[in-house]
Amino acid sequence: MKRFIYMDNHATTPVDPRVFEAMKPYFMEDFGNAASRTHVFGWRAAEAVKIAREQIARLINAEPEEIIFTSGATESDNLAIKGVAAAYAEKGNHIITCQTEHKAVLDSCKRLESQGCAVTYLPVGRDGRVDPTQLRAAITDRTILITIMFANNEIGTIHPIAEIGQIAKEYGILFHCDAVQALGKVPCDVQALGIDLLSISAHKMYGPKGIGALYVRRRKPRVKLVPIIDGGGHERGMRSGTLNVPGIVGLGKACEICREEMAVESARIAALRDKLQNHLLTHLDEVYVNGSIEHRLPNCLNMSFAYVEGESLMMGLDDVAVSSGSACTSATLEPSYVLRALGVPVELAHSSIRFGLGRFNTEAEVDYVAEKMVGVVKRLREMSPLYDMARRGVNLSTVDWGGHGHSHGPEGHSH
Repeated sequence: MKRFIYMDNHATTPVDPRVFEAMKPYFMEDFGNAASRTHVFGWRAAEAVKIAREQIARLINAEPEEIIFTSGATESDNLAIKGVAAAYAEKGNHIITCQTEHKAVLDSCKRLESQGCAVTYLPVGRDGRVDPTQLRAAITDRTILITIMFANNEIGTIHPIAEIGQIAKEYGILFHCDAVQALGKVPCDVQALGIDLLSISAHKMYGPKGIGALYVRRRKPRVKLVPIIDGGGHERGMRSGTLNVPGIVGLGKACEICREEMAVESARIAALRDKLQNHLLTHLDEVYVNGSIEHRLPNCLNMSFAYVEGESLMMGLDDVAVSSGSACTSATLEPSYVLRALGVPVELAHSSIRFGLGRFNTEAEVDYVAEKMVGVVKRLREMSPLYDMARRGVNLSTVDWGGHGHSHGPEGHSH
């Protein structure tokens, strides 16, 4: 076993060696600016970008011209949401999203609200999915955009994307989908799913950090965007700035590998995830899987361990990289807003761990983490008076904690 085991692949992934090899020439040999039209250095860079566009388009069943390069999915989300709001302001100012979206979507919507837009934040069910009926009911004649993520970054739940796309088409409303966690793990066909804008990030699919893309539909309908970065009119005028050629090559290669290997890889990773989940459910009591069991990513397992603090768990897992909550909000001590939206009680939300399995995890690593996790949870629970009381049958929700009436038990939480 190596010293550290990495199981936080939702936060970022290591670059695949094949991706790294593909990128290398574009740092020192073929270093040209893809916008330089007058010499061979520029031509080579432009050709590399063209190939990458084709590789990305093939993965999502789009046309190469519909791929706009960005610095990453946060920028893609911002460009899609703010760009549509500005371009279609005369048609309407209402946006529909969901409470468990990534902060890049939620904060973009908040910014637009401060500028006069109306935003509906749909709730999710116990399984973390949006209800298409509620979505339909939220539509008004001022609705211009629906933005719902493909799969959640904390619990891995996959939304009913095809149904959402169908509803959007029915009403002539644009549909943006943040597909960062899902892309390369499950099939994602923008035509079949009726997606008009799709956010992509390289570093969640074994590519480099700092590069992403936005798919922007060109026909039926032709999507208009007002750019958020102005400059030399690169990327069909939607995103100015010198193209990050090595990064783009890396993103293209990462997409190509995913397209060829996804079916086999996802089945292998799902089997490892199930093995880990079953071991924890078999060897521990008061353990709960968060989010949908049926509709979820193959590499995601989010579990709550009652009567144990998430922080203590993480410290106990000193040689395993996992996360509690999502990476972008781990600086805050608030329980995960995603788990709270599912109705998970605060205590259980604080005791949740997200295991993100990936391409380079082995069965031996999964076995090690499963054993270690059981040991750490049992050890921490031995020190927990609450766990001891619960085991003796005390109903913790009725206990008067020094006259304050606080309820500590993980009440009301079940699969």
